[in-house]
Amino acid sequence: MKVLAVYNLKGGVGKTSTAVNLAYLAAREGRRTLLWDLDPQGAATFLFRIRPKIKGGSRALISGDRPLDGALRGSDFDGLDLLPADFRYRYMDLELDGTRKPTRRLSRLLATVADDYDVVFLDCPPSISLVSESVMDASDLLLVPLIPATLSLRTFDQLTGFVADFDGRRPEVVAFFSMADRRKRLHRDIIESIPRDRGRIADTVIPSTTVVEQMAERRAPVPHFAPKSPVARRYEALWAEVAPAS
Repeated sequence: MKVLAVYNLKGGVGKTSTAVNLAYLAAREGRRTLLWDLDPQGAATFLFRIRPKIKGGSRALISGDRPLDGALRGSDFDGLDLLPADFRYRYMDLELDGTRKPTRRLSRLLATVADDYDVVFLDCPPSISLVSESVMDASDLLLVPLIPATLSLRTFDQLTGFVADFDGRRPEVVAFFSMADRRKRLHRDIIESIPRDRGRIADTVIPSTTVVEQMAERRAPVPHFAPKSPVARRYEALWAEVAPAS
């Protein structure tokens, strides 16, 4: 089982749309896929038409009172399950802090379902926290959406420094440009000139488009309701770049 976390210190950069679309593509090609919506806001859970509620909240999961597999929900798509969000996930830092080896806790929880899934996606809240450290320890790949803007690149530098200094298992970090508008000169300049020594930058650029915004109305992934759209092809290209070997 491979774990891919979609993560950024900033909000509003396309984390949830990336996690939902790539999870759908992974399942569509036959991989047994789980998406864990770790964000208390529960956007991914909403998009999959599932109630954002876990009996006992994150405390029950972290303590082991509620087995992970007992909280899983099926989606409308074959091969794709969801571990829903819960607004009480906002307390997850405190609950992790009360455990032994807290940064290992998410990894241990995911290990209980390792035989059931080929790939797990973590849709992460924007923060630097104990949850973030647990996500890093649990992940094989940290996938980082970047808006082509100066502050976004500064945040990416902060993130790569955080990962480099992390005292634990360090995932591979792959960034990609998200919500890009090539009509804007700044966006074009940053995409074309970003130094590759910042780390691995995917070739695929996800554009800013109303089709992605329609996910909230359709409550479905873009490649499902608009499979021939240019942005659906971009998500397919991004998945081809970052997909773990079968």
